[in-house]
Amino acid sequence: MAVAAFYGDDLTGSVDALLQFRRAGLSGVLVTRPDVEVDVNATDVVGIAGTARSLPTGEMGAEVVPALRRLRGLGTRVVQYKACSTADSAPQTGSIGRVLELAVELFPSAPVPIVFAQPDAGRYTFFSHHFARDHDVVFRLDRQPTMSSHPVTPVRESDLRLHLGAQTELAIGGAHWPLYGAPVQLRRLLDEADESGVVCDAISDEELDRLAAAILTGRTGQRFVIGSGGISGALGRHLQVSDRLPPLPTDVEPATGPTLVLNGSRSRLTRVQVDAATAAGWPVLDLFAEDTARLVLAALRAGASVLVDSSMTDRSVPSAEVEHRLAAIADSSLRRQQNTRLVLSGGDTSGNVLRRLGVERLGIAARPWGNVVLCHASGPAAHLQKVELVLKGGQMGHTSLFDDIRHGRSLKEAACSPTPVPALTLD
Repeated sequence: MAVAAFYGDDLTGSVDALLQFRRAGLSGVLVTRPDVEVDVNATDVVGIAGTARSLPTGEMGAEVVPALRRLRGLGTRVVQYKACSTADSAPQTGSIGRVLELAVELFPSAPVPIVFAQPDAGRYTFFSHHFARDHDVVFRLDRQPTMSSHPVTPVRESDLRLHLGAQTELAIGGAHWPLYGAPVQLRRLLDEADESGVVCDAISDEELDRLAAAILTGRTGQRFVIGSGGISGALGRHLQVSDRLPPLPTDVEPATGPTLVLNGSRSRLTRVQVDAATAAGWPVLDLFAEDTARLVLAALRAGASVLVDSSMTDRSVPSAEVEHRLAAIADSSLRRQQNTRLVLSGGDTSGNVLRRLGVERLGIAARPWGNVVLCHASGPAAHLQKVELVLKGGQMGHTSLFDDIRHGRSLKEAACSPTPVPALTLD
């Protein structure tokens, strides 16, 4: 019986939440629309992968409210709005402040805990100020290289009470770590705070576990939480289920067919990963070149892996056009080469690509690359039966990730650099 439910504001973040619950031993299913049927008696966790992070704030209600109403109706102990651990949001785009307003209307029983810490991903909150690692250096969020200069949701303030407070007129308070040694007081604060939302400190899993315990032993009835995969995992560890699953496999077989990488990310890390694939002999094609679709099919028919990159053009392209082109290539490729291992890179684009493709459900099959996992995806069409799928956010994964996905090399093997292979010539 389902005990937890979540809406993810992008696809890769949704998979991360599913992974964190699975690491806690809970089974789960992720669907791409609120109307996809799920047997709640056969799973511990139900997730809906959404697109709210990239939406104009005025359009978020139409996307988020039907999903949260569906999840509320499942009757689970907790419902989470899963957001990125870097608190990606702005008054005009993907506003978490707007989510808080919607939550107060839909889940009025208690203040909303807001927990963005995810220590295993280098995300920490201390006296409401948020910190994020970039490579091996931890920065205050407003000085973190990626987030301080983000093209859509740049962060100018590290105090999450102020960062999120600029997105709503609702009051946002804080739960700070000195209180965590007094469980009764922490629980009382999360149950009775005057503010609508409470930003919660955490610098380790210990604090996250104390927060989860306070949330789940507080007021009876369904609780609503906003936060990252860090709180997903902590909630999973404290929720009562009949039989916890064993750990996920950390090994994976090489792809039985070619691997197709469709990149919609412009992040610095993804650029490094694309360059590494090029060095390993991958053909890298411009998404907007006239002959790309034909060259992709030629490569796949030859059994060769190929990478299609949306960032090779200097012109500004609407995200809808990027998603349409990527989905069209994915669809034609899977129809003609059904044993293709598909990789979607870019959290803000991959959700819409999968929706356009017709994928309805995802489950995690293995965890070979840390928080980048191998999924099995499915949809009603014949070519969408148990598709091998890997989803990678812009800031996720190690340098040789794409080639490791192709060859089935796990993260523990990635230190052994692959021998570059001759580049495939496409004509």
